[in-house]
Amino acid sequence: MSISHAPPNPPSTDISGISGAGHPDGDAFPGLQPVVPASTRRARVPRWLRRTTGPLLLLALWQLLSAAGVLTPDVLASPGRIAHVGWDLVSDGSLPSAMATSLRRVALGLLFGTVTGTGLALLAGLFRIGEDLVDAPVQMLRTVPFVGLIPLFIIWFGIGEAPKTAIITLGVTFPLYLNVYAGIRGVDTQLIEAGESLGLTRWGLVRHVVLPGALPGALTGLRYSLGIAWLALVFAEQVNADAGIGFLMVQARDFLRTDVIVVCLIVYAFLGLLADFIVRSLERLLLQWRPTFTGR
Repeated sequence: MSISHAPPNPPSTDISGISGAGHPDGDAFPGLQPVVPASTRRARVPRWLRRTTGPLLLLALWQLLSAAGVLTPDVLASPGRIAHVGWDLVSDGSLPSAMATSLRRVALGLLFGTVTGTGLALLAGLFRIGEDLVDAPVQMLRTVPFVGLIPLFIIWFGIGEAPKTAIITLGVTFPLYLNVYAGIRGVDTQLIEAGESLGLTRWGLVRHVVLPGALPGALTGLRYSLGIAWLALVFAEQVNADAGIGFLMVQARDFLRTDVIVVCLIVYAFLGLLADFIVRSLERLLLQWRPTFTGR
């Protein structure tokens, strides 16, 4: 007697109640909702509005305290008064002329400091003998406050533009050196070994592996150096300056004009933010290959 064994029926899966199953677009099943990662969801409040909320609230508080008499004009002028004085300085041409002079000083100091700091970092980072000769003196010099060298620079270079440019150059050189040097020495050795296995020469390794790997650190050092450059400019323009934003501040200090002083500080801050924006734009352009975390 033969007994036939029929294969058990496979369990039936009813997907009729699942909306959009089996169709990636969900067109056949309108109830399907695509899953969107939380990091890509658009915020209900625009980001530019959130970023401007804090400064606007601070400005409103400042105006309120000035109107209530808590902040007197001889201590800190009101925002309305500062806006009026700023417009007067722009109208008579004194503020644009001072900005042009200060920008020229920062540009020269930044150029000389970038060339010096990057050159020393390449020498110390790419060559061991360069590290032995360069790194120790640079590490000693960077601990000396560059502001304390102002009297020495005046003796060496006089009271013209040279000591002001030298102060900015010195302030820019060391942060850029440290970041470029750390970027070069921080390149993954496995990338170096991979380049050597592909037959790259020493110059090819430097060009295609080391320098691209050190670029993020170099741009970070450039952003930090820009901040130091504006700080050095403030000190430099206090030394026998006859033009520039610092010169306006010195005159305002002598006449107790807090409104002019605040206008000059706002201009310093605006120029610093503009320079930082330019470097950040360069980062987005040159570092497109590097995925980064942008916050959630």
